[in-house]
Amino acid sequence: MTAAARRWCFADQLGPHFLDRSDQPVLLVESRAVFERRRFHRRKAHLVLSALRHRAAELGDQATFLRTRTYGEALDRVAGPVSVCRPTSWAADRFVRSRPGIEVLPARGFCTSRAEFGEWAGRRRTLRLEDFYRDARRRFDILMDGDGPAGGRWNFDADNREPAPRNAGTLGVPEPWRPEEDDIDAQVRADLDRWERDGSVSFVGRDGLREFPVTATEVQAALRVFLRKRLAHFGPHEDAMLSGDRVMAHSLLSAPMNLGLLDPLDCAHAAEAAYRAGHAPLGSVEGYIRQLIGWRDYVWHVYWHFGPDYRRRNALGARTRLPEWFANLDADAVGARCLRDVLAQVRDHGWVHHIPRLMVLSNYALQRGWQPDALADWFHRCFVDGYDWVMVANVVGMSQHADGGLMATKPYAAGGAYINRMSDYCGGCRYRPGERTGERACPFTAGYWWFLSRNERHLAGNRRMNRPLAGLRRLGDLDEVVSQQRRLGRSAP
Repeated sequence: MTAAARRWCFADQLGPHFLDRSDQPVLLVESRAVFERRRFHRRKAHLVLSALRHRAAELGDQATFLRTRTYGEALDRVAGPVSVCRPTSWAADRFVRSRPGIEVLPARGFCTSRAEFGEWAGRRRTLRLEDFYRDARRRFDILMDGDGPAGGRWNFDADNREPAPRNAGTLGVPEPWRPEEDDIDAQVRADLDRWERDGSVSFVGRDGLREFPVTATEVQAALRVFLRKRLAHFGPHEDAMLSGDRVMAHSLLSAPMNLGLLDPLDCAHAAEAAYRAGHAPLGSVEGYIRQLIGWRDYVWHVYWHFGPDYRRRNALGARTRLPEWFANLDADAVGARCLRDVLAQVRDHGWVHHIPRLMVLSNYALQRGWQPDALADWFHRCFVDGYDWVMVANVVGMSQHADGGLMATKPYAAGGAYINRMSDYCGGCRYRPGERTGERACPFTAGYWWFLSRNERHLAGNRRMNRPLAGLRRLGDLDEVVSQQRRLGRSAP
């Protein structure tokens, strides 16, 4: 059936690599029900619809573009065979397999296939990212010098943890590529405004000019700017935060890549070429390639490997509902400078880089025992690059330790000292990272000890937690710390 079938491309399968030939008939569906069921960020809705409509305009008569309420309504209007590359969520996968006459092909848009991951996982008791990453380097022959890694090291992570430069408002690197909106963007914005006025759709976050590529031409321009002007600066400060520089040297390519506009393996080869040509240092290139063929693929495969119930794992028994100020992106209600700034970035842009996600937003949620499933859904809806496969593994497994250690060997919990070391936030904050009780107690420092106190029994068997737990037992004011944090509850810090 494949050769003759019309290829249905979901809105995260928009690149040419999702087609078998350049003239293959295409089906594109814009489903309004997707936005009626859940409150997505306004900027995310704009980005997805803009990308889908731009792809339809590019393909012209080659594409059947249907704007319906549901996917089912659209499929009922399509005659002839239809094929689709495996969708990126369990729910979408179940739907396409329930429809007669649809051929489901292997997934595309990732580097390692399901079969390759299954073979790799079947040989191991634990699924360590580093082992997977090194295996991928060998298979794809990326950053290899013969049988060994380029430069004699597999991982430059230890070199890429420099704190934010002191007394500097920005990192001082060239600006990322930015798009210019067009008539399609204007029509998307008008439609979203109308849907909100009709009352059928509600969004979180603020609208604003589109900041990410939505076409193949745009994304290649953005990739060129990153490779030529920003990649060389990426590595050393990739874990740092500056209040005046929200993008630092990050690529800003995760959103178009998760729309299917970029092939990650092509990006990895392009980054290696920059290193081989002497345009970017090995540490920066290795760090970027590790995110592509290592972490991104690893998260994708974890999502499928552990099954649809993985999202409901809750090994630490975290039951607290997300507070309204957090769920609604009410940054103005927050006094803690780091959390206020990061939440405002999510509200205004639908994006922050990986360290604010992990060590500010997720760290705060972990410390307070917020429901992992609800937090994963929040990240999915509120981030322009957020999808179910992205956020379930990143949140449930990585940041909330809700899978009991299937992904991460210890919880990613940290106090205010970490944020003070890696950012410039603490200097202008009402709280002090060295204080855990009283009016100036840092909510991250106090929250860290509260988290350890609540979960001591769960973490006692983890050797990597021996030192933190020993520190917990030496605290003379632990009861006061716990009591104060309980009183604050779900209120904004």
